[in-house]
Amino acid sequence: MKFDIIEEDINNKEEYHCIVLGVFEPYILSSFAEKIDRISKRYLNILYHTNKFEGKIGQSLLLSHIPHLQQYKHILLIGCGNEQELDEYYFQKIIEKTALILREIRDEKILFSLTQLHLIGKDIYWKISQSIHIIETSIYSFNFFKKDRVVYNNFLKKISFIVDKESNISSCQRAVKHGVALTSGIKVAKDIANMPPNICTPLYLSEKLIQLSQKYDNTTASLINHRMMKEMGMNAYWAVGQGAENTPIMSIIQYDGNTDTKTNPIVLIGKGVTFDSGGLSIKPSYRLDEMKFDMCGAAAVYGTIYAAIQLALPLKIIGVLACCENLIHSRSFRPGDILTTLSGKTVEVLNTDAEGRLILCDVLTYVERFNPDVVIDVATLTGACEIALGNYFTGLISNQILLSKELVTASKQASDPVWCLPLEKNACKKQLESNFADISNDGGRAGGTITAGYFLSLFANKYHWAHLDIAGTAWKKGRDKGATGRPIAMLLQFLINRSHRPQ
Repeated sequence: MKFDIIEEDINNKEEYHCIVLGVFEPYILSSFAEKIDRISKRYLNILYHTNKFEGKIGQSLLLSHIPHLQQYKHILLIGCGNEQELDEYYFQKIIEKTALILREIRDEKILFSLTQLHLIGKDIYWKISQSIHIIETSIYSFNFFKKDRVVYNNFLKKISFIVDKESNISSCQRAVKHGVALTSGIKVAKDIANMPPNICTPLYLSEKLIQLSQKYDNTTASLINHRMMKEMGMNAYWAVGQGAENTPIMSIIQYDGNTDTKTNPIVLIGKGVTFDSGGLSIKPSYRLDEMKFDMCGAAAVYGTIYAAIQLALPLKIIGVLACCENLIHSRSFRPGDILTTLSGKTVEVLNTDAEGRLILCDVLTYVERFNPDVVIDVATLTGACEIALGNYFTGLISNQILLSKELVTASKQASDPVWCLPLEKNACKKQLESNFADISNDGGRAGGTITAGYFLSLFANKYHWAHLDIAGTAWKKGRDKGATGRPIAMLLQFLINRSHRPQ
């Protein structure tokens, strides 16, 4: 789908199949809708009295054959509720409702005026970029394996956002560029994460990364296979995947958008357990099918770098997809095993289902060689995070306050909520003590997200680091299951903000 900007002109002669207009309650036309109503000789007002359309949130009215507006096949009136109460939440609901209707009527060219609605604290850039994100999310479907599949993008060809002549056109155009890049990154990440685990294996993800690097001149890819892991001493990572036929592969992509050799890279690490049975600490069968989503961290890193490349951000970014399967076999690692990590620290395994931190601890040590500016890991790490923060907030733990603030700011700008959790040595150290090793991999149920974050922090003390726990936000559960693409919006906004910082 294509998106563009068009300055407001009620006499515009370009042919559009549908124009989308906002109506507030009780039937108060938005400014552009009022102008369209005048051209139609008050046709919209006449219909109001006959259709009981008051402009409430959730209401819609599709009109055809409008007098004096033959260039439009349809006019779609969308209820926007009380104008004084319109906020970010209601705006998102309005755009989502509109996208679902447009998906069904299947008009190809849309003139879209809802980004002219006034929201306190939100500028035109936010409204356009968010609209693109919401529209693409609403029409997304994963139907690769369905015999009779419908591709809605084959019907919706173009959406043009109407902007006031007083609007900053360059800001509007930048919003379109960023919105399109973001949604392209989210789409590829969701497509990867929604793939079944018999197809989306560590090898599959490594091939996707290599293909991406081959497409662009300023990117390179490399792989660390299971033999190389063992030789290097990445024993914790290797142990998690040693019971699977599909052996572990750590895939690395380097994007050089900044040619300054003195610039240190931003490193993004994604946990990529392409299927997690829990190992010998086996999970219950309920919702076990959703354990293919345990690689959503890796998918998010892939999607973020994909979007950053589209925007040609002037940054150095390294993405690491830490992939393997956690399965049951005679070779599987066991509760009671002691593993020597790449850092030299030893870990007593108390729970083989606390495998993500074992993978990440070795990767956090490995990336020291890049002399990173910052390191951010993204992982579906703890079910405790979903219990603590629900499905709305991503959990954030960091060893640097300024980095935390940057990510919180980016999350607010991108409407991709995050919540800071404490990193307190004295509160966590005792829970992870081991009688036989330097540390154990499980601190029990109490504060599970915080103890997991503390565990990782022990391997990230040589650089500024942040951990994003997306166990509650990476995918929707139950009958509506499917990857969400979070936290790509926050990560991409963080990178955009970084690209604007003085060198």
